[in-house]
Amino acid sequence: MENQIKIKPTTSDLIAARKREFLETNNIKGRQMYDHVQDDFKNARSFIDKSIKSTGIIYDDRFSNHLCAWDINYPENPQRYESIIKRCNELGLIERCIRLQCRNATNDELLMKHSQSIIDILKSTDNTQSFDLLQTLSSKFDAIYFHPSTYKQSLLATGSSIELVKAICENKIQNGMAFIRPPGHHAMKAEFCGYCFFNNVAIAAEYVLRHYSVSKILIVDWDVHHGQATQQMFYDDPRVLYFSIHRYENGQFWPNLRESDWDYTGNGDGQGFNINVPLNATGMRDTDYLAIFHQILLPVASEFQPDLILISSGYDAALGCPEGEMEVTPACYAHLVHSLMGFACGRVAVLLEGGYCLKSLAEGAALTLKSLLGDPCPALDMTSNPSNSIVQTIQNVIFAHQKYWKCFQVDFLLSQSFRALSMYSYDEEPLSEFPTANCYPTQDISKIDEFSVLQHLISETQLLNINNKVCVSFDLIMDQKHESSESGHPECPGRISAILNMFNEFQLTHRLLILPSREAEESELLLAHSKEHIDEMSNLYKLSPSELSDKEKCYDSVYLTTDTFKVSTLASGCLLQVVDSVMNNESASGVAVIRPPGHHAELDIACGFCIFNSVAIAANYALNKYGLKRYGYKHVTY
Repeated sequence: MENQIKIKPTTSDLIAARKREFLETNNIKGRQMYDHVQDDFKNARSFIDKSIKSTGIIYDDRFSNHLCAWDINYPENPQRYESIIKRCNELGLIERCIRLQCRNATNDELLMKHSQSIIDILKSTDNTQSFDLLQTLSSKFDAIYFHPSTYKQSLLATGSSIELVKAICENKIQNGMAFIRPPGHHAMKAEFCGYCFFNNVAIAAEYVLRHYSVSKILIVDWDVHHGQATQQMFYDDPRVLYFSIHRYENGQFWPNLRESDWDYTGNGDGQGFNINVPLNATGMRDTDYLAIFHQILLPVASEFQPDLILISSGYDAALGCPEGEMEVTPACYAHLVHSLMGFACGRVAVLLEGGYCLKSLAEGAALTLKSLLGDPCPALDMTSNPSNSIVQTIQNVIFAHQKYWKCFQVDFLLSQSFRALSMYSYDEEPLSEFPTANCYPTQDISKIDEFSVLQHLISETQLLNINNKVCVSFDLIMDQKHESSESGHPECPGRISAILNMFNEFQLTHRLLILPSREAEESELLLAHSKEHIDEMSNLYKLSPSELSDKEKCYDSVYLTTDTFKVSTLASGCLLQVVDSVMNNESASGVAVIRPPGHHAELDIACGFCIFNSVAIAANYALNKYGLKRYGYKHVTY
């Protein structure tokens, strides 16, 4: 056998063997290859006929009826609702929205998340005129008061929440906000709690799951108190991802529950779908909240891909609120909601929860609505770093959820020496009877400076409503000139027409502000290039084809024509037109469809298809003309 002659395989044998190996490795086994071709543009093309719809709003002045008759200083009061409506009217926001009609929730709708017995208790208070009786009943629940109007107003709040999510799911509106009270996220299945009677957000979520083709809902709860009832209602349900940021202080802050900590991640099929971000210190700022969003919520939301987002929107973490003792600016809420609008096809419903400093409550709610309307987010002061406390909390949350979410399964997120910390230090006995007056935090006189800071923030916040959302600048000369003699060169005029045709296909053109084109002036080109380089390019029109060919050899991956200078100055000039439109608040944003590209062009030499560095020119142009201190740009390569 050792002397057996080995036959050398032919080329065709080798090819056949490689094909068999490929098919077996990929588990294809002879099936047609085109069965596995994926359309990378499928998702994009599914949106060709879709556009952003209007923002909805739902409110009713009957929400001013519910109040604490025996304590005029009770923080959950009609002024909360009234201050929000007043501020939204001052900013002209309500008239820009589609107003939805409020309605009462039905008993069957309430039963989706509450027991009949607790519904009946609240119903028994309807129109009761004995305030002694109402106060006695209130003492049986934690942080609750009853009023003769409470039952009907609670029905109205829940029914309005359902109407808002229905309008979104039926594509009548893009997104929306419900200015409702009483709030709901503390209302448990069979117990009133924390100013809440019916759990508005939980019932709205359950209604959508039962009545629409929605299989994944993200509930974001940024009220400063943990929405323990919402957590309980979906704790084992993988269809609902509950995400809560709340003051905790190792259990010392209300509702003082062990289950509010980071290691309560869900149960059964719902494991990993409950994310608590407990705040163990007061004074948390915008940087802390944005760190939570960017390090935890946004990566998880991207992986979860919700069909609908519901926000339990409390404003008691805002600066000036005595209950939260946090320092989140009202402007930050615009950024928080804006960052979520890129998910769920923009289907976002915001439901009012807490917030007890009227000034920051009204401003925060108004800026949330402005963001839903698509207005630019106000600038934030991001000069401070996230606190050490929030860094530890973020690491704890990542540690707890690493096994559930791929976005956390990255080695550099946690060091090998990391140890999660969980401390629960609340040891008081539960009360059998609860106080009904003077049982809430009051504003410390030493904190009075926060009001002047808050007023300054409000006065300095730039509130823009720009009619043109997007502008575009281009010139068809760029689609006709400056073409390489090399057949099939990738940097060709067809790049412009392909983009413009796609704009038409996606029905974008009529929605854009089309700016006039212009060539960049020499003084503008000098912002990023030497006079020698500009002169050299400007004289290309004098050269013969052979001279141009010789000159190309002096550069790396550059072709030159007699039209190069004109087309390149048009490219830079069109981008400057976009800069002017945006900086003058004519447009909120803009796109320059230009060629040749520019980002490889250096001070004194063309490089990599690029003649003039349009982005560098535009950055310096904006800094000089508009006195900007900082300038960032996003470069998109096609």
